[in-house]
Amino acid sequence: MKFKFSTLIFLLVATLQVVAQNKKESKLAIVFIGNSITQGKGGTNGFPPPTHAVNYLKEEKGIQDVSFVNVGRSGSTTVDWLPGHGKYFSLATKAADSLFQQKDHQLLFSMKLGTNDSAMEGPNGAPVSKEDYRKNLQTIVNELLNKYPGGKVIIHHPIWYSTNTYNRSKYLAEGLARLESYVPEIDELIKEYKTSQPGRVFKGDTKSFKYFKKNAKKLFKPEEGQAGTFFLHPNEQGVAVLGKNWGKAISKIDL
Repeated sequence: MKFKFSTLIFLLVATLQVVAQNKKESKLAIVFIGNSITQGKGGTNGFPPPTHAVNYLKEEKGIQDVSFVNVGRSGSTTVDWLPGHGKYFSLATKAADSLFQQKDHQLLFSMKLGTNDSAMEGPNGAPVSKEDYRKNLQTIVNELLNKYPGGKVIIHHPIWYSTNTYNRSKYLAEGLARLESYVPEIDELIKEYKTSQPGRVFKGDTKSFKYFKKNAKKLFKPEEGQAGTFFLHPNEQGVAVLGKNWGKAISKIDL
C-alpha cells in the first residue's frame, strides 16, 4: 500500500510538471477588439490594457511567445464591428491574417464591447437593446470562428461607468442600466457556444465591473462633462489593473 501511494504521488507530480511546462511553451497570437478603453485612451504612459495583459502572460505565467495587435477604436459599438457593413471588422481580420500565418501560435480574439452600445445617444447605433447587443456579438463571433478554424474567442464583461457620464455622447443612469443588462446576455451566449462550438468561446474577465465601481476615484481619470465630473476611462493605474485582469482570464483558457 505504501508503494502504491508513493507511486501515485510521483505520477501526480510528474503530470503537473508536464502541464506546467506545456503552459510555458504555449505560443499565443492575440487580437484585441474593443473601444477607447481597449485602445487605451485613459492612460498617458502609452501602455493600454492589451499591453498589460500580454506582460502579465509573459511575466506571471511564463508564456514568453505572445504576439498581439490592439485594434481597439474609440467610440466604437458592436454595430461598428459587424462583418460586412461594420467599419472596423476589417481591422480585426487584417490583424488576424498576419498573426494566423504563425501556424504554431494559438490565435485568440479578446473582445470587450458594450460601453458605447449602452449610451442613450451619440455612438453609432446607440442605444443598442440587450437583444440586439447579443445578436451583434454573436454575428461577430460566428464570423471569426468560421474564418479562422482553430481560433478561439474570449469575451470580457464591460466595466462600470458613473451615472453622470455625459461627454459628446449621453450615457447617464439609463445607459449604465442598459450596460448591466448586457452581462447576462454575454454569459448566456457563451453557454450556447459551449454546446455548439465546444472549446472555442470563453468567458473573460468578470471582476472588473464591481471592482472599478468600488474604487472609482482611484482607478478612473476624472473628466468634465455636461453633467459634472464623470468616470468613464481608466487612469494609468486602472489601465494596468484592467489589463492584468484580462491577462488572468486569458491564462485560464485551455490553449
